[in-house]
Amino acid sequence: MYREKQLKALLEGHTILVAGYGREGKSAENLIKRLLPGAPLTVATQVEGGRWKDAADRWHSDWPFDLVIKSPGIPTFHFPQSTFRLSSLTDLFLQVYGDLTIGVTGTKGKSTTASLIHHLLPGSVLAGNIGVPLFDILDQLHEGSLVVAELSCHQLEVLHRSPRVAVLLNLYEEHLDHYGSYMDYKMAKLQIALHQREGDHFFYCTDNEELRSLVECGTWKVESEVHPYSLSSISDEERTLLDASPLAGDHNRSNALVACRVASLVLNQPLSTLHTPLSTFQGLRHRMERVGVVRGITWYDDSISTIPAAAIAAVKALGRVDTLILGGFDRGIDYGPLVAFLRGAPLRNVVFVGKAGNRIYEELSIFNFQFSILIEDDYTKIVPWCADHTPQGGTVLLSPAAASYDAFRNFEHRGDFFREQIMNL
Repeated sequence: MYREKQLKALLEGHTILVAGYGREGKSAENLIKRLLPGAPLTVATQVEGGRWKDAADRWHSDWPFDLVIKSPGIPTFHFPQSTFRLSSLTDLFLQVYGDLTIGVTGTKGKSTTASLIHHLLPGSVLAGNIGVPLFDILDQLHEGSLVVAELSCHQLEVLHRSPRVAVLLNLYEEHLDHYGSYMDYKMAKLQIALHQREGDHFFYCTDNEELRSLVECGTWKVESEVHPYSLSSISDEERTLLDASPLAGDHNRSNALVACRVASLVLNQPLSTLHTPLSTFQGLRHRMERVGVVRGITWYDDSISTIPAAAIAAVKALGRVDTLILGGFDRGIDYGPLVAFLRGAPLRNVVFVGKAGNRIYEELSIFNFQFSILIEDDYTKIVPWCADHTPQGGTVLLSPAAASYDAFRNFEHRGDFFREQIMNL
């Protein structure tokens, strides 16, 4: 294993708790047992209110550990104030392999952008929040490796080292159920740059006002070389290059812009060399994915849309949307911008789903609007209604602007179920 000694040095001599037993927790457990067989290791399947539940389903309130490796889904406020060191899989990985890593985060677009950078960098390894735990790729690493890591706010919460190349795409209100405030969420994202070193690189988008204000407020210093980027100030060469991208919408042009700039920097090659690989990139599932034409209607699955800005961007990108499906699990985010957009959007029909959908409708109902509505939680009824109310040659878009956890395991499950109902028509 490449740099095994450095990784072992971070773990040796500690009494370790792996907190959380999802995909990352299991990956951390496997690595520790592999590197340090017999080391004092406890796995907590659940952590809550300063207590932890072990694999034997027993609750404990004492903390006899000096190193806790936290899984992303567990908020830091569940851990008692103590003398132990709080870390994470991402934190340990970056302390050893941060100089090999290109990290990508943002409220929206991080999966697409990380996948595109990976596509533009032959031989790179793609991992992180995209579904492959960072510890699971260690056997693929060697001198000269490049890791493209999609990093969520939860993975970035506890860091001592940031990636050598960091990309922060945007900031929108999200995950308020996990964080005490919107600022706490934004600061979790900014960790991707705050622990960089001299000679590292930080890319951020100045088109996003929340992000620009956060980075440029002057409260903190970024040690790396900073690369602001904006769609409003691209060169003719970049404009021609972006025209080769198969992804629709200004938000995707922005993602492609930073992906190409990162690839050009890492490869030390001109942007013109990226035209062909950019043109061959295929978009990811559930991200403005064209499901197909059924009953003379074009259907799009944008189930990844969990915030208002994503739904607005999707409608704008497609140009024509006759029927829009909104709503799901309500996390208390501000739907004011979406309501304002809906009032002027040229839609024929809008479906409101779940508690989030009901809240959007309630906020919208005090205004005049021209489209037909359906308030319904059952997609086996929603999809046939859309088929009956959307004109031939029209478009139906699932872009919920809400999480899926009220009815589905995740956004992928929601998108797959939506597709199944379309195929059942």
